Amino acid sequence: MKKRLLPLVILLVAACAERPAAVVPTLAYHNPIIAGFHPDPSICRVGEDYYIVNSSFQYFPGVPIYHSRDLAHWELLGNVLDRESQLPLEQSGSWSGIFATTIRYHEGLYYMVTTNVTLGKNFFVTAENPAGPWSEPVYLEQGGIDPSFLFEDGKCYFVSNPAGIVLCEIDPATGEQLTPSRHIWEGMGGRYPEGPHLYKIGKWYYLLISEGGTELAHSLTIARSRNPYGPYEPCPHNPILTHCNLKGEMSQIQGTGHGDLVQAPDGSWWVVFLGYRNFGGSYHHLGRETFLAPVTWEDGWPVVNGGEPVTEGTTPRPEVVREYAFDAPLGPEWVYIQNPDSSRYAVGGGKLRIVGGSPLSANDHPAFVGIRQESENIEATVHASLEADGLAGFSLYQIQDGHAELSLVRQGGRTRAAVRYTLKSMDYEAASLPLAGSSAWLRITSDGNLYKFYVSADGSAWQQLDALSCQLLSTEVLGGFTGLILGLYAQDAPASFSAFRYHEW
Repeated sequence: MKKRLLPLVILLVAACAERPAAVVPTLAYHNPIIAGFHPDPSICRVGEDYYIVNSSFQYFPGVPIYHSRDLAHWELLGNVLDRESQLPLEQSGSWSGIFATTIRYHEGLYYMVTTNVTLGKNFFVTAENPAGPWSEPVYLEQGGIDPSFLFEDGKCYFVSNPAGIVLCEIDPATGEQLTPSRHIWEGMGGRYPEGPHLYKIGKWYYLLISEGGTELAHSLTIARSRNPYGPYEPCPHNPILTHCNLKGEMSQIQGTGHGDLVQAPDGSWWVVFLGYRNFGGSYHHLGRETFLAPVTWEDGWPVVNGGEPVTEGTTPRPEVVREYAFDAPLGPEWVYIQNPDSSRYAVGGGKLRIVGGSPLSANDHPAFVGIRQESENIEATVHASLEADGLAGFSLYQIQDGHAELSLVRQGGRTRAAVRYTLKSMDYEAASLPLAGSSAWLRITSDGNLYKFYVSADGSAWQQLDALSCQLLSTEVLGGFTGLILGLYAQDAPASFSAFRYHEW
């Protein structure tokens, strides 16, 4: 009897060895785990440490990189691409620059691979320390966007999507393509099959992609094969993640897709992915954000969040207050539109001085530096001063032809505070207030539905100038692939800023 049972036992053990560990993920966290404009997340784990990178489009420095020990709390380490030689962005806009990124670790090196759409090229950079410095770009032959690597069995597989999902092998030391590009999958028929990531789990190669476009129809689908080149068998319950269905239609979180799987040290599985939060109806203005959900495995296939819509999680979002004294260099959270002219910016002595440049709508290296708006509820305050005729102040910047400014405007020696809107074909001054001098305190608040614009002569008595619906600065109205950047800018004249305070909750 024992001899008859032995082959069956062997088969059962072998079958279990092919399946991912059946660990139920448990974690207290709040979604989005990285809020504001942080799209296309990719994740890797090295020991107890997790790292996430995001695409950055026209902003410099590019590709923010975050670190965590628990998947719930993330710290910005810096930006992968922090030199112009790595990141040329000549007149890049919200439709170009750095698209989706992937981070991987192999034999002592971190690899970040992405596409500079402005150049039309895929490339990767490497670092021994994820905080940098990162190498100069190594450009790749295979085209498309959303490139990703899989290191497995002495080979480096490279997937991207020039026409469907294609695969080749490369030399990770030189970037040389070693095999022809081969088409391996087109997804489940949704538009824009993209964002591919290839994994070796047990004896299966799993290919995770996004479909439907990075909008309401966004989704994650997956297929598997015994061979990296296919043929690939699609998951019977695809899509494994979407909110474009009956279950998800009432969720504030929409556009879920473009994800990356990771296994925790305890054997549990998770997926990070992008989504966006609607405010005031079907509008999102904060950009696509980074979310987290647990993954379990059934019959060799991943099930995201138990098949239910993703929620905000189990813990409240912390309150954040950042105060900038401008007595030290700007931190890694500050970004410029395109490659900055460093001669236009000076920090020290409690002031950020910006020498005015071209208009924001010209999309030609404007004198602008800002931080991502990461919550619907904000209050931002700064003291601004103009040195000559020109404009300077706050900008709520979504895209080159979609932004709003609360500014000081000086003409012929007279200064006024003004609110101006550039909303596609509408470009006008909505409100103004004469000022006694050439400096004032400026404040912008938001509750997710309205931005309100205030001015004060002394920083204590405030006068509201105007209010603007957040919907009018949304992606649905203005387009683009980014989110709100709250910036300080100057046009035509030098300006100084001090005592910048950003509060979100």
